[in-house]
Amino acid sequence: MTTSLTPWNALAGGVLIGLSASLLLGINGKIAGISGIARRLIWGPRSESAWRAAFVLGLIAGAACCYAVARATGHTAWLPHARPGFPPVLLVAAGLATGFGTALANGCTSGHGVCGVARLSVRSAVADVTFLATGMVTTYVVRHVIGLP
Repeated sequence: MTTSLTPWNALAGGVLIGLSASLLLGINGKIAGISGIARRLIWGPRSESAWRAAFVLGLIAGAACCYAVARATGHTAWLPHARPGFPPVLLVAAGLATGFGTALANGCTSGHGVCGVARLSVRSAVADVTFLATGMVTTYVVRHVIGLP
C-alpha cells in the first residue's frame, strides 16, 4: 500500500481544525479536546450536553460528508482505512488503549496538541511528546518484534 503526499488536504484540514478550536474557545470559552468533550457528553453535567452533542454530531457529519464526496468523485485513496491483513481484534484493543491513555493523560492530541501547545502549556507539550514516543515504540514493536503488517 502506498500513500501520496497531499499537502493541500493537510493544510485545509489543519486550518479547519485551528479555526474550529479558536471558534469554540472564543464563542463558548471551551477547549476543543475531543476525548473530554465526548466523555463529558456521557458522564458530565446535563446543562452542557447540548453543545457537546452538537460538537460530536458535527464531527460525525463532517466525516460522513468527506466520505460521500470522496466516493462520489472517486478520490478514495486518501481516506483513512485499516491496513490490509491487520487483525481486527488488535484494532479494537488499540482503540480501547487509546481511550484509556487519553483518560490517563487528561486529554488527547486535539486538546493537548492543538489547544494546549497553542496556549504554551508545558503539561500539554509533555503529553504530546509522550503520545509520539509511545506511538513510535508501539509501531516498532508491532511491525518489527511481533511481525504484523
